[in-house]
Formats: sequence, C-alpha cells, structure tokens
Amino acid sequence: QVQLVESGGGSVQAGTSLRLSCAASGRSFSSYTMGWFRQAPGKEREFVARISRLGMGTYYADFVKGRFTISRDNAKNTVDLQMNSLKPADTAVYYCAAARELTIEDDEYDYWGQGTQVTVSS
Repeated sequence: QVQLVESGGGSVQAGTSLRLSCAASGRSFSSYTMGWFRQAPGKEREFVARISRLGMGTYYADFVKGRFTISRDNAKNTVDLQMNSLKPADTAVYYCAAARELTIEDDEYDYWGQGTQVTVSS
C-alpha cells in the first residue's frame, strides 16, 4: 500500500515557475514507477511525466518537453515536478501516481494522490 500526498500547487502568472512535490508513505517507494498526470476542467486526465524506479529514466508528454522536469528522491520518498515557463493551458489539477510497471497509461497506475490545483493566468 502506498499513500501519496501532493503539495506545491497555486495560482501564478504565465511564464513563471512552480514546483510540485509528492510525498509517499510506505516502505517500497523505490519499487514503483512514479508519474504525474493532470486534469483540466471538462477534459480527460492526461499523462504529464514519469520517472523509473531508480530515477534513471524519464519520459514526458510532448506538451511539457523542455519546460517540466520530473525527479525523485528515494531516500526521502518524494517525487517532484519542476514546471517552468508555465502557460494558461497548464491550468489543471495535478496528480502524482505510483505504478508497478514502467508505463504512461493511467489505468496501469495503482495508487493516486488527491491532487493539487495549478492555475496559470495570462
């Protein structure tokens, strides 16, 4: 069992940065691929980024490449999402999630946080 709690969301201006953090409980954090997803009002949840168990491999959605960076600290049981050059289109609730497999498919993630709101104004 893994419990995930996101933090760091907020309201910012376009072009600025935010750093989201996700804290995990449980003793097997390094056994999980960690991912970030987001859901904007009226839209489907979409994949943003994922990082492999030991942090050696990352993968990003095209719309965040070059702007967002995912990282993890297995000693602290945390996974972060550094978001730079934010756009109004990045406005969404952001969720972190844990999966046993290396995947970007949301239905293959086993554990989810409650989400944190990110609002970007122009």
